Amino acid sequence: MAASAADQSPTPLHTLSFNPWAAAYEYAVDAWQRGVLYTDVMRQRGNQYHRHIAKRAPNVLSMKSELILDGRELERPVNYGLLRILPPEGMEVDPQKRPFLVVDPRAGHGPGIGGFKPESEIGVAVQAGHPCYFASFLPHPMPTQTVEDVMRAEARFMEEIIARHPEAEGKPVAVGNCQAGWQIMMTAAMRPELFGPIIIAGAPLSYWAGWRGMNPMRYAGGLLGGSWLTAMTSDLGAGKFDGAWLVQNFENLNPANTLWTKQYNLYEKVDTEARRYLGFEKWWGGHVYLNGPEIQYIVDNLFIGNRLATAGLVTSDGIRIDLRNIRSPIIVFCSRGDNITPPPQALGWITDLYQNDQEVRAHGQTIVYAVHESIGHLGIFVSGSVARKEHHEFTSNIDMIDVLPPGIYQAEIADKTPETINADLVQGDYVLSFEGRRLDDVRDIVEQRQDDDRRFAAVARISDINLGLYRTFLQPWVRATVTPQSAEWMQRMHPLRLPYELMSDRNPMIAPVAQVAEQVREHRQEVSPDNPFLLAQQMMAKTIETSLEIYQELRDWSQEALFMNVYGSPLVQDWAGLGAKADAPRRHPGVSPEHRSFMEDRNAELRSLMSVGGLREAAIRMLLYVAGAKGGIDERSFAGIRRMRAEKDHVLSLQQFKDVVREQALVMRLDAEGALRAMPTLLERSSAAEIRASLADMKQVLEAAQPLSERAQNSLREMEALFETAAREAERAGRRRAGRSPQAPADAPAAQAAEALPVKTSPAAESKAVARASATQPLESANDEQAPTTPRKRAAAARKAPTKRAAANKAVAKKTDRTVPAAKTGRARSARRSKT
Repeated sequence: MAASAADQSPTPLHTLSFNPWAAAYEYAVDAWQRGVLYTDVMRQRGNQYHRHIAKRAPNVLSMKSELILDGRELERPVNYGLLRILPPEGMEVDPQKRPFLVVDPRAGHGPGIGGFKPESEIGVAVQAGHPCYFASFLPHPMPTQTVEDVMRAEARFMEEIIARHPEAEGKPVAVGNCQAGWQIMMTAAMRPELFGPIIIAGAPLSYWAGWRGMNPMRYAGGLLGGSWLTAMTSDLGAGKFDGAWLVQNFENLNPANTLWTKQYNLYEKVDTEARRYLGFEKWWGGHVYLNGPEIQYIVDNLFIGNRLATAGLVTSDGIRIDLRNIRSPIIVFCSRGDNITPPPQALGWITDLYQNDQEVRAHGQTIVYAVHESIGHLGIFVSGSVARKEHHEFTSNIDMIDVLPPGIYQAEIADKTPETINADLVQGDYVLSFEGRRLDDVRDIVEQRQDDDRRFAAVARISDINLGLYRTFLQPWVRATVTPQSAEWMQRMHPLRLPYELMSDRNPMIAPVAQVAEQVREHRQEVSPDNPFLLAQQMMAKTIETSLEIYQELRDWSQEALFMNVYGSPLVQDWAGLGAKADAPRRHPGVSPEHRSFMEDRNAELRSLMSVGGLREAAIRMLLYVAGAKGGIDERSFAGIRRMRAEKDHVLSLQQFKDVVREQALVMRLDAEGALRAMPTLLERSSAAEIRASLADMKQVLEAAQPLSERAQNSLREMEALFETAAREAERAGRRRAGRSPQAPADAPAAQAAEALPVKTSPAAESKAVARASATQPLESANDEQAPTTPRKRAAAARKAPTKRAAANKAVAKKTDRTVPAAKTGRARSARRSKT
């Protein structure tokens, strides 16, 4: 019995004969070797740093590129340059696909993080066959460079890309990461005609926004007394601001990772982690510089002033930077795990600019947002999993996004499974859908508080006061004592730059580590995973990490409490000049009288288009009506449209298709009932076969995704009945025309005479006649070059048609009067005879 129990629970021998001295020796050997290898990685990091900064134009792109436009040669020179990404061997670029421009943040680090790995924003675009370009920059700015100069350079880059791709079906896509996101948005607001869809990843646009207890970085400006320290730092750098200070701000947000976790992770996995660590440090340690006026503009107008989101910025030549001017779709990608650009700062500009959903549509803006649940700030544009999922889906469906009608949408990405309906219409491993959202949904994310806005408004006022005091009393003394040599010494002694300088082969104490590390690799003895000393080390490491996280939470809580109490004080707000104003510190930018007049004319124009069009317009109205009841649309539906377009010989271009969809969406939103009542008129000139074929195509598109909801099914049945009624009417009309065809020759003269005589009609009948005459061709043959294809051209044609028709009838009437006098005389003689 005892033997049987022993057989069932054997005990390992090494647990019975544990030797603490052997375990200690094994751990000590591994720790010594691990320490040597860790030091060697630090040495390699320093050598890599010196090689990197020695390059003329350093970047960390994983693909080869060529310079096609040098910003230093522009009229207003900048340190930016436009690079064309050369596809790797085996990848081909489709010249008809719209090009991509990726712009990296110039926020302390060097360029290239958007193409850091094959699975990146650039990698995804190239793999999809899109021509790809990259806006790179040099470490040092041009002497007179300003933020406006960079915006103009980016506009020039877009012009160059457009000129190089005349066959592309759509304007270039601009991708802006972090700081580059708000810069691209400013450029697009200034030159909206140059941009296709705009993707901004982790880009802050509303700088006062944030969640209490979670986003302490927004309090930094107030706790430091405003932007006067920024000005002093630039003065100490002889007119240049060292980007390493911005990087240090990022690192200070997470002391546990900065002071312990990142380095301990390398030490613990030094045999396998070195390559990844060195690759990231090449970008993280490649600090760049900004001109003093550049960083001062950014801090005063954006970080502290928060003037971008309320159209409060005006360029030097008088152009107001209003984000509502952007006509291209805007895709906002943010994450709840991002402590640098939280969702309120990424989405708050929407609630800052607009008061209701009607205003969003009135300005013709399509806004798509996606909120990741956990990824950090850098992971938004560095993580391979994010590139495979979010960036791949945005890139693959960029044409679909470009066609979305004006409004607010949320992008939802689901896994493709064996149960996925019409999986063959899905590109990749995920299904992208767009769900309609309201402005209130965005407000729920932003959680704007008026009392917090008053605090930040006080910070902005006090910052201006302190900056003025610094420039009056301290700046002359600081500038008088600074020399180029002292500025360079300060830069090299920066706390973030110094470790790179010391831990390299330039240090004679570190250079011999390379030989020792080589010997260690040849005789590597790793500690066993269950070594008790190793387990104790891991426990201690976790304790240190947890302690630093507790410190971070206490620090963040105390900073928030200090900020709230100081700037929430009525005395401080009175001192800042806010006490006399009881209204909101920041108002919506409002709408100009010109825009109101434009919208009135636009609504009148849309009403004139209610009955203008044909089968194509009717089919799109049906699609929009059922999709609206369905609540959204996903990539399978658009893939069905793309497949049908590929099977037709004569189709609209993507831009023309986009214009028609947007026009019909606006018509439906202006008067949905009137647009639906006018659909029989749109279908009058089409044959029964064409009507039924179009209905079948639209049903296939609508049913390509998940099953329709009950409301959507009811809407679809309404449309089926409407189209079937129109088809039967077309059949009856066809039979009537066939029955009259033998008498057509005999009746022709009378018909011609009747048509020649001018007929007085009512305005309503005339409008209906014009609408019928203006009906366009069906979907499959809708590429008639003579027919007006844009909304404005069709509206103008509809307005001009009655005038042209009346003029033509008048001319015919004059001709008829000259050709029938005898008939009139004859009728008069007959009348006189009868009277006699």
